[in-house]
Amino acid sequence: MANNEDHAEKEVENNNHSQKKPRILCLHGFRTSGAILKKLIMRWPESVLQKLDLDFLDALYLAQGKSDVEGIFDPPFFEWFQSDENFTEYYNFEECLQYLEDYMIKNGPFDGLLGFSQGAILAAALPGMQREGVALTKVPKLKFVILISGSKFGEKKFGMPKLAANAFSIPIKFPSLHFIGETDFLKEEGMALLASFVDPMVIYHPKGHTVPRLDVAGEEIMLNFIKKIQELNDVD
Repeated sequence: MANNEDHAEKEVENNNHSQKKPRILCLHGFRTSGAILKKLIMRWPESVLQKLDLDFLDALYLAQGKSDVEGIFDPPFFEWFQSDENFTEYYNFEECLQYLEDYMIKNGPFDGLLGFSQGAILAAALPGMQREGVALTKVPKLKFVILISGSKFGEKKFGMPKLAANAFSIPIKFPSLHFIGETDFLKEEGMALLASFVDPMVIYHPKGHTVPRLDVAGEEIMLNFIKKIQELNDVD
């Protein structure tokens, strides 16, 4: 009888382990906020949301200019770091990285990152920066990224912060999911970013620079991606 009980307890324990939700730190777009990104993400199907543990963080700096979402969403608005008008020189980048790491130490551990726009550019670079030992050195290794309207430092529209110089020197060898909008002004950069990841998964959508709702095909891709990252947690 005791053996049966032990077996039953072990089975429950295994089931609980397999159902552990990936914990994801979500990085919002330029001059928006964690609350705004949360509103947009929460439009996704419950079949997706119920499988994820999402944490929405506000960036360190208040917006230093007008936000594109003024009049649509309520302030305050934030930005992760600043740059010159041409996005060639960056300011407060090291402080941004330290802010993220401090938050991850206090509120983690986190399995992966989700980023939109400026948050996606940052999220795309962080795995390589962590590998190079120039960022997130005091937290567990990231296991995956979800990048919505992303790009990478050093592409046509964006310069390269010194700390990110080697972030893409070799392809990132873990799961990545990329959202690419047909009318997004960063579509070309988002497509180029795919080459920086090994076996990236992609959700193409007809919208522009936004967090899209998920149609049936997008939901299926998202669920397949979650299954893939869930298997990483099970191995751990």
